[in-house]
Amino acid sequence: MLAQTGIEFPQPMSGQPTAPLTPVLDPKIARLVYACPAILAEMVEQYGSPLHVVWPHSLVRNVLAFRAVLNAHGLRHLIFYGAKVNKSQALVRAAVEAGVGVDVSSIHEWRDALHAGADPAHLCATGPAKTRAFHAELVASYGLISIDSVEELHGLMACMGQNESSRRARVLLRYRPALSQASRFGMGSDDLLRCMGQLSQESARLAFEGFHFHLGGYALETRAQALRELIPYVEAARAMGLTPGIIDIGGGMPIQYVDSDGYEIFLRGQNSSHYRNARVPEAFYPYGGRLDAFEWLNRLLDSPCRGDLSIAQYLRKEDIALAIEPGRSLADQAAISVFRVTRVKRLAGGHHVIFVEGSSFSACETWFASEFLQDPILVSATATREVCGVPLSFHAYIAGHSCLDDDVLTNRLISFNRPPCAGDLLVYANTGGYQMDLLENEFHRHPMPRRIAVHCNATGGFDVSPDDPREQLDDIEQSD
Repeated sequence: MLAQTGIEFPQPMSGQPTAPLTPVLDPKIARLVYACPAILAEMVEQYGSPLHVVWPHSLVRNVLAFRAVLNAHGLRHLIFYGAKVNKSQALVRAAVEAGVGVDVSSIHEWRDALHAGADPAHLCATGPAKTRAFHAELVASYGLISIDSVEELHGLMACMGQNESSRRARVLLRYRPALSQASRFGMGSDDLLRCMGQLSQESARLAFEGFHFHLGGYALETRAQALRELIPYVEAARAMGLTPGIIDIGGGMPIQYVDSDGYEIFLRGQNSSHYRNARVPEAFYPYGGRLDAFEWLNRLLDSPCRGDLSIAQYLRKEDIALAIEPGRSLADQAAISVFRVTRVKRLAGGHHVIFVEGSSFSACETWFASEFLQDPILVSATATREVCGVPLSFHAYIAGHSCLDDDVLTNRLISFNRPPCAGDLLVYANTGGYQMDLLENEFHRHPMPRRIAVHCNATGGFDVSPDDPREQLDDIEQSD
């Protein structure tokens, strides 16, 4: 076991004009990072850097919070965990054990969900490019299929004709809202009505269950407007003898990574000199927004729908279940990513770069011309400090271990009150939602980063298990 070590957050330097972006951290995760950093260092020593540490308890807590909002509005509802946000099998298992469904976008996610114990009837396939083999498995297992186009509906029917399945295919129709007319996803009015007519004629083979839409961004009102746009189609479906029982509004519920006040101060104060590439990104995820996912949903359900009815009142009156597909917001606080420092290098102009074992493919916002706007937590992982040859207080950007100049975890110059040294750790909080493995690869023949699942046990220790039960892990000491 490594010697007990210390924790330091980056602190603003004298003259540093931007506010720190201290991450929000779940108390159980904070205890590992703050009180037991030697255990964290030992995990990295055994399993490599970067290391993704997954916390299934956070996903279960988020499921319960979503349910509380939906139940408070008296709604029939379905929750599908959006598995695309990361590749963690432990989080899929946690969703299944919490009694929610899984939103899958490929046959591979489908099979992983089944491996995790999911009931096929509780899976919803929403990807727009489903293969014939995927359709066949969905129909055979009675999975719910979101139909993206007239062409997909015809392809599904052709697949059923070839396989002569005795089961009806369960389908939703994906609507393209008025604000998304340039999108390649979903159907406009003519195609939607055409599919509804086909479904009414093929009721022996196709079970129509309702409508689906999915919007980019995180605005509440755009979802409310899209749902209002569906009301005439609900009525048209009933006039055709169909029974729409579900409206699936997709995901896009925002989460809070950093304090809202500090985030607003940061946005107001930033300029191009705060970035190593002298460029302020044009857009960010709302890392410090004022609404969490649960209050967002509560306000959506209270939004006006038709006449004097709110959205929740309309859904109750029409006996329609609300389906949601949270991905990022169910994975809120469900993972951290830990990078080991290799060295600090002085650059021209007095700036510094911190090199880490790992790449920006494991913290992917810079590849989308944006930034992951939280400060990493510096964990001192060695008892003996080396002489780094840099000022005690300085700011630096963080770069990966590849030969690509743009392999940068953060272009933002982050302030530290002491330089990290080789062997220290930089912990990025809350990486479960699209951050930790969206772009990962084996560039330079580096192996794919490991994922481990951690649970807090009754004695206050940490139980480590494979993220995927098909993988074996070496033993690790888990005491405080």
